[in-house]
Amino acid sequence: MIILKSEREIEAMAKAGNLLAACHRRLAKMIKPGITTMQIDKYVDAFLKKNGAKSEQYGYKGYQFATCASINDEICHGFPRETPLKKGDLVTIDMVVNLNGALADSAWTYAVGEVSDAARNLMDVTKNSLYIGIEQAVIGNRLGDIGHAIQTYVEGEGYSVVRGFTGHGIGKNIHEEPQVFHFGSPGRGVRLKEGMVITIEPMINEGTWHSKMDDNRWTARTADGKLSAQYEHTIAITKDGPVILTEQ
Repeated sequence: MIILKSEREIEAMAKAGNLLAACHRRLAKMIKPGITTMQIDKYVDAFLKKNGAKSEQYGYKGYQFATCASINDEICHGFPRETPLKKGDLVTIDMVVNLNGALADSAWTYAVGEVSDAARNLMDVTKNSLYIGIEQAVIGNRLGDIGHAIQTYVEGEGYSVVRGFTGHGIGKNIHEEPQVFHFGSPGRGVRLKEGMVITIEPMINEGTWHSKMDDNRWTARTADGKLSAQYEHTIAITKDGPVILTEQ
């Protein structure tokens, strides 16, 4: 069942989103060669607590970290670790903020120092695809319009769209209906209505879209070992168009 949100609920989620965006802005200045994703995770946890919030990921189905930290060929749900990041790495930090019961969700891929032209182009295409998808998130459109716009652009640039992980509704729970696919056919799927709040979070691969799971049963990585990137926003569907609740 899709749960429509009131203006008051969306306002509360926007406050959570503003805090999340502020945290990402801090991370953008912190992330450089030598820092570990465990240090990043501890910083996020402390930042949220200092601001009266908490990580909704911590404890979710037994997950034991405040963030997901996915490096290079890891698509999503990477565990924070003590290994220092190296110049040329890509790292995606994904977090869900709970502020007084209202949730917001956003992931961002960061370059660690100077990265290759190929890595930078993957980042640019992935970020562009997010905003191309958001443009379709208007009342009366269908979820397939979002996925089709993303897939058409990404594949036209020579990359692939991950199939095994999707965006989702969000509200009082991290994952609510509907699933938001980043590929598909226009005019298909659930029709968008005022009050829906969803995440759009394309995961884009340098090579094949196929993924494989690590032994930890959380972390997904590219099947061919090539790079992956992800950008994610929480979006409210309103009569005035899509509103990004996690805009930085």
